[in-house]
Amino acid sequence: MASHRRPKQPSRTRVTVLTTAAAAAVAFSANAANAAPSEKPSKDEVKSKVDKLYEEAEKASEKYNGAKEKQEKLEKQISTLQDNVARGQEDLNTLREGLGSMASAQYRTGGIDPSVALFLSSDPDDYLDKASAMDQLSSQQVEALKKVQEKQRSLAQQRKEAAEKLKDLADTRTELGKKKKEVQGKLGEAQKLLNTLTAKEKAALDAQQARASRASERSALDDNPGTSKPGSGYAGAAFAAAQGKIGSPYVYGAAGPSSFDCSGLTSWAYAQAGVSIPRTSEAQANAGTRIYSQSDLQVGDLVIFYGDFHHVGLYAGNGQVLHAPHSGAVVRYEAIGNMTFEFGVRI
Repeated sequence: MASHRRPKQPSRTRVTVLTTAAAAAVAFSANAANAAPSEKPSKDEVKSKVDKLYEEAEKASEKYNGAKEKQEKLEKQISTLQDNVARGQEDLNTLREGLGSMASAQYRTGGIDPSVALFLSSDPDDYLDKASAMDQLSSQQVEALKKVQEKQRSLAQQRKEAAEKLKDLADTRTELGKKKKEVQGKLGEAQKLLNTLTAKEKAALDAQQARASRASERSALDDNPGTSKPGSGYAGAAFAAAQGKIGSPYVYGAAGPSSFDCSGLTSWAYAQAGVSIPRTSEAQANAGTRIYSQSDLQVGDLVIFYGDFHHVGLYAGNGQVLHAPHSGAVVRYEAIGNMTFEFGVRI
């Protein structure tokens, strides 16, 4: 017999779920069809973002330079302290041997009790007090023991200082690693952005920068007589040395002779003139007399940029600066107005 049972109807909940899913699918398809494809940033937008990343990288680079300089100073100080401690220990051993010899000689002549040797090896202060109270020490021994006490105190202080500097060195090395990682991260981001440009766009940016650099060089070298003041002997010699490095690549942490970062170039240039200035741009900002008016700048003066002093160059005359700009660039001339001028520094 044929069954006349009515087919089972879908539940209200199932119908609702299916309807909602279908509606969502239709809406998604419509949105996908109508959505505009993500636009590729323009050449100028990429340049602006890359310049910002380079500036951030340079800030980190100068912090890296500061940590590196501190590390080198600490390593020298620790080495000196450790050498002093080693020599001091030898002196202390010699003094103790001398005291032992005197004590032995006294014992052989029926003098001081040999048990006082315990005090010599453990606590000279206590030994001196007790033995003096018993009137068992000669003036020669008192003087020798005082020398032992002084040497022990000196050694203890030097060991403490060395331990503190070793801890400081460990912290500095940690900071150095962080700053290096930060610099590399910023440069990596910049490179990714540059890789989005076509070969033609990259060539256009390079040509644009080359034109600007040539214009700055002409402006500096073709300066009208009297417009810019010549630098002092040291400043002039430093500037001449830096001119010889035009075209050298920027490399963070580098201070010549084949590659430079901003403060690496200025410190190297002044070193060629026989003048030692600090390694970082922040420290160079305090290395001489500040010149706040651009009209008073002389060729070879340091020029400090940005509020945190993270960039420095050499004044080239006629409103131009000779500097190592950033990663991906070379030592070149540039208009001071392209950056935020803070002040000059005359060494």
